[in-house]
Amino acid sequence: MAYYSRTLKLPFAEVVRRVTHNLKEQGFGIVTTIDMQDTFKQKLNVGFRNYKILGACNPQFAYKAISVESHAGVMLPCNIVVQEHENGEVEVSAINPLENIERVFTAPQLRDLARDAGNRLREAVDNLHREIPEKHNEALPT
Repeated sequence: MAYYSRTLKLPFAEVVRRVTHNLKEQGFGIVTTIDMQDTFKQKLNVGFRNYKILGACNPQFAYKAISVESHAGVMLPCNIVVQEHENGEVEVSAINPLENIERVFTAPQLRDLARDAGNRLREAVDNLHREIPEKHNEALPT
């Protein structure tokens, strides 16, 4: 699977809050937020459902990856999509960095970093249904 996904029956803003919190607990910070609803309204003058792309970055992982392979930055940050469907459910999808890294780079150190990052992203998504998410034992500072 190229991404991890979970669907919730919660308000859109609450899901964005939870995923941001969960990512922080896993050592990621949000470095970019793209509000597609707002962008489509401003640029195309069309209405669109709630849809945000969150660019998550774990600075330690990013530093190590770019130190191993200078072009690894093309894979950064890790994207998480939060979208509201017509039925009111909100879906969160996070990229699986391991599958994407393996397609582009061969350095074993990058695979190890991508595997660890992927495990943390998956845990952040999997814990969205919990009121207080479990903290990863080795969460890195943001």
